[in-house]
Amino acid sequence: NAEYGGEEVTIDKRLEQIVDKMFQRCFDDSRYKQAVGIALESRRYDMLESAIMKSEDVAAMLSYSLNIAMTLLQTRTVRNKVLQLLVRLYTNLSTPDYTNMCQCHIYLNEPQTVVNILNKLISGNEEEQLMVFQICFDVYESATQHFIDHVMEGLGVKPRKPAPAEEGGEKESGEEGMEVDKPADEPVKTVAQDSAIDKKKEQVASILNGEVPITLKSQFLIRKSSSDMLVLKNCKDSSRNAVCHTATVIANSFMHAGTTNNVFLRDNLEWLAKATNWAKFTATASFGVIHHGHETNAIKLMSSYLPKDSGSGSPYQEGGALYALGMIHANHGANIIPYLSEQLSSATNDTVRHGGCLGLGLAAMTSHNAEIYELLRNNLYLDEAVTGEAAGLAMGLVMMGSLDEDALSEMVQYAQDTQHEKILRGLALGIAFVCYGQLEAADPTIDSLSKDKDSVLRMCGMYCVGMAYAGTGNNNAIRRLLHVAVSDVNDDVRRAAVISIGFLLFNAPEQCPNVVSLLAESYNSHVRYGAALALGISCAGSGMKEALTILEPMLNDPVNYVRQGALLSTAMILVQQNEQMCPKLKHFKDLFAKTMSDKHEDVMVKFGAILSQGIINAGGRNCTISMRSQYGHTNIPSVAGLLVFTHTWFWFPLSHFLCLAFQPTYLIGLNSDLNMPKTKFRSCARPSTYAYPPILEAPKEKEKEKVSTAILSTTVKKLAKGRATPMDVDDDKQAEDKKKEEEKKKAEEAEKKAEE
Repeated sequence: NAEYGGEEVTIDKRLEQIVDKMFQRCFDDSRYKQAVGIALESRRYDMLESAIMKSEDVAAMLSYSLNIAMTLLQTRTVRNKVLQLLVRLYTNLSTPDYTNMCQCHIYLNEPQTVVNILNKLISGNEEEQLMVFQICFDVYESATQHFIDHVMEGLGVKPRKPAPAEEGGEKESGEEGMEVDKPADEPVKTVAQDSAIDKKKEQVASILNGEVPITLKSQFLIRKSSSDMLVLKNCKDSSRNAVCHTATVIANSFMHAGTTNNVFLRDNLEWLAKATNWAKFTATASFGVIHHGHETNAIKLMSSYLPKDSGSGSPYQEGGALYALGMIHANHGANIIPYLSEQLSSATNDTVRHGGCLGLGLAAMTSHNAEIYELLRNNLYLDEAVTGEAAGLAMGLVMMGSLDEDALSEMVQYAQDTQHEKILRGLALGIAFVCYGQLEAADPTIDSLSKDKDSVLRMCGMYCVGMAYAGTGNNNAIRRLLHVAVSDVNDDVRRAAVISIGFLLFNAPEQCPNVVSLLAESYNSHVRYGAALALGISCAGSGMKEALTILEPMLNDPVNYVRQGALLSTAMILVQQNEQMCPKLKHFKDLFAKTMSDKHEDVMVKFGAILSQGIINAGGRNCTISMRSQYGHTNIPSVAGLLVFTHTWFWFPLSHFLCLAFQPTYLIGLNSDLNMPKTKFRSCARPSTYAYPPILEAPKEKEKEKVSTAILSTTVKKLAKGRATPMDVDDDKQAEDKKKEEEKKKAEEAEKKAEE
């Protein structure tokens, strides 16, 4: 109980003896996994160690225990103790599992220990050096920018700080000896050995700063893009108002996310020019989604839209361009942060500041950079609704997962003081991000926000629950959310509570349909909408039949925004599915097309249908939506992107954040030079099992058959009066011949009489 914050309780010795007998029975029967489970539930760390060490395969049992600790333990204090124990046991193995050891250190926020492991391995044999590269890929994928910066500084490689390359390189070479902790008994290295290690460290730096992973991802998305352009053409043809126009632009960005494919925009420049004001902001920002990750020529690409000294450009284009730059550099923005900071500091228009704040927040995500946080806070204190909304959100992105007390107190205090609802909503997301992954440590903040009189702050409390316990499936957190979902007097709070359930259960998506099935039938339309999105978030990319069974009736809901939510969630669940995996795929795709082309359908529903077309074809049909990395760890940008995407309800430009959750479905193997060797894989499955869904075919123009002209009865009568018809001619000829015969007979009879 003390570990949960309660008072220590003395346990009866007889109960301890019963538990000890259970352990002994497990050991006698060689049921070590059961012993691990009992040890974790009873907090018997000594028995946990015994169960692992007595098993026949210690390494496998350690991996099992790590998986259980990360998925089932719902208390941060207990989880940290278990991870520390596992690290000690991993270290004592004859061949330590460095990959899992480093994952434990990432969760424990111990970057220096990771540095020590990498320094030890980088000077080892070839196999150990390859292990260094694998660990670096894992760190890049599952750690925060703040953690990665410390690792790079500890290794003495170029840190991810906004400094010129030349100065950074000279400085690091001089400080390398001071920053790296070397073992005391390390042998003296030759010049050749030093140069080889320096080369390896350069390769390590290229992985940790994102250069190699982003390049590989971009090459895959560009080369393998198989977008269905006819889908976009149909979306465009169905756009008869500004909302649908914006939806089509967003759908295009989703469909070509990371592929650099601008064909649709180039071919429809006149149509695109119809966008005005915030629609123009959204359209310009969509370039950031399409070129997501392509950092090399980012400023050159956006140069025609970025703010200029003359100040003659459209503020909506300039703000959208800054937002796009942040999206291109999302979660790895060391190179672009100085430029964005400068533009934000010099901006005089609230629209440009809005885009600048969003871009800077994306680029500095999870960096915990105090200077950037202060710049964003100054923009928040301007107390302008448009600027403040973006600044509040960006502050949370920068401090994501830090639970910084000063930042939390400042953001909560300003949220309670401001009169602008837009600023409140931005801060609600920002505060939730600061609480990300903190489990019970965030409970005091959650409790105070949940009891606030302001409904937006109570909504913030629900998002804090979703972020603090993301992926844990914590029973107490789910119970709290379900209680608020049926009891709060405000619809926004109830909707946020149900949506947050999806974030808690994304590691166990099969449980979500059971939890929200009754909520999907609620009398309250906001609760039904939340249930739809919760299913889409937790079951994304799974094609789960149970989730689709709940969503299908909601596609015919009498309330338009519920139908919109059902369409979006259906697309999220069906992404990267084909008819072999999900036989009803064609039915749902036809429904999307029918909904967006229906002239009598509500514009809100059509907006959802058009976005669904983009989501289901995400990233050139090579991406899925997932909050887990391919190694099973929670992907921080994906969680942030999906939460902000739910606020499309309030603000369309935020829909671009969904691209942060797009995960390419690929398998990449590299050699020691970080190059891809030519390899071939043999698949025993039928090609149709994993084939792309067939693209739409343009309707063929049928040749017009010549049809004989119909003749009306009135026309026949007129013709009869004017001239004879062919039938009339035949009748007249017969009558004339008959008359001639009669006249001939009469003439013959007259001649006979004359002769007589």
